[in-house]
Amino acid sequence: MIEHWISAARPRTLPASASPVIAASAYAFYDGSFRWQPALLCLLFALLAQIASNMANDYFDYVKGSDTAGRVGPRRAVASGDITPRAMLVGTFVVLGLACLVGLGLVAFAGWQLIPIGIVIALFALAYTAGPYPLAYHGLGDATVFVFFGLVAVNFTYYVQALHFDTMVLLLSIAMGLLSINILLVNNYRDMEEDAAAGKHTTVVLFGRRFARWWYLVNGFAAVGLVIPLLLPFAPYYDALVPVVLYLFLHVKTWLEIGRRSGTALNPLLGGTARNLFLFTILISAVWIGKGVWL
Repeated sequence: MIEHWISAARPRTLPASASPVIAASAYAFYDGSFRWQPALLCLLFALLAQIASNMANDYFDYVKGSDTAGRVGPRRAVASGDITPRAMLVGTFVVLGLACLVGLGLVAFAGWQLIPIGIVIALFALAYTAGPYPLAYHGLGDATVFVFFGLVAVNFTYYVQALHFDTMVLLLSIAMGLLSINILLVNNYRDMEEDAAAGKHTTVVLFGRRFARWWYLVNGFAAVGLVIPLLLPFAPYYDALVPVVLYLFLHVKTWLEIGRRSGTALNPLLGGTARNLFLFTILISAVWIGKGVWL
């Protein structure tokens, strides 16, 4: 039974929530603002909020008919009968409640003004596939991912440690948002026919697979271009080149594979895209942490 709940959390996609927190905290370490307690709380909150959103997605996609037992994507707990719809719905709210409790801990570090932000995050975790206007069904999934896995996650993780916002961190947040979109693009690229039949109008359904492939490629290069100014101050310059070159190699390799595969063969590339994001995060974070140690 526990393995079904682990699967419903979609662990292969969790680098999307962990990476922005890690990157923002590493930059805070570099500029002397790092505080491990709020950083850890941000990481737990981000992971729990994404898990709750994934579980809500499992439930509401089943209810709306876009997930069936014969789907080409990874097995879904409710559609496959592994977890009952009622249990999944209850589990969603339990995990979301835990996320909110963790988020309240951040108030001690950055003030009560964080509460409205936390409420908005919780609501959008559900609104992604639930409610009268589910965002993922109206071509807004990519924008939602960009905002919450990029702009919100990075900037507010930095804010609760430094207690101010930073222009360079804003560039980082845009980059992380673009890379997080790529995880969703692979998922929607694979599911285009099923989503179209269920009335789920993702950007891939609206604009086609060719558009999605090129968007995926551009996102990776744009993200690198945004991060380079944050890495260039470090000498020797090859410290900045290592994460850039390695990430772009993996990014292009995964992109080429996307064009060659279809159906269930795309499933490993979902995890591969998340892996690329996480590796890039670790590499650029190592540069900032290394510099911070020697300051």
